[in-house]
Amino acid sequence: MEDILQVGAIASTHGVRGEVKIYPMTDDVERFRDLKEVLLDTGKEMRLLHVQSCKFFKNQPILKFKEFDDINDIEQYKRCGLFVTRENAVKLEENEFFIADILGFDVYRETGEKLGILHDVLQTGANDVYVVKMEGGKEVLLPAIKDCVKKVSLEEKRIDVFVMKGLLDE
Repeated sequence: MEDILQVGAIASTHGVRGEVKIYPMTDDVERFRDLKEVLLDTGKEMRLLHVQSCKFFKNQPILKFKEFDDINDIEQYKRCGLFVTRENAVKLEENEFFIADILGFDVYRETGEKLGILHDVLQTGANDVYVVKMEGGKEVLLPAIKDCVKKVSLEEKRIDVFVMKGLLDE
């Protein structure tokens, strides 16, 4: 399991006083309101930043960090990732998982046969979609719904699924 989780990236500067627009990479953009500190991936190091303020414009978070008071100081960090430690991550409900924690898990069919490996998770709005890479490189898309995803075991690094009719060319 990852020790740090990405919550966003700096999209662009906002104004001249060091504020930045954030491209959120989280299900809950409101989580930025309570964020006290983040880790900025500069490409060379992880730099701890303290959030001074947060506001929103068209559902996009705009953050001001205590460490930057000028557009020239922060501009070099455009497109850099923002991370939080697991302790500062949002609390998950039962049967919820961080995507970073389940990528690479083995995916098994209801028959016990290995289907493949979880390669990616697409977030569509209605429900997530698991991208499972099968042997030979072929991919199958599985909706992350109760009818399809039967069990996720963090301990076994395993996902048990029911493959609905029509999802595989069989």
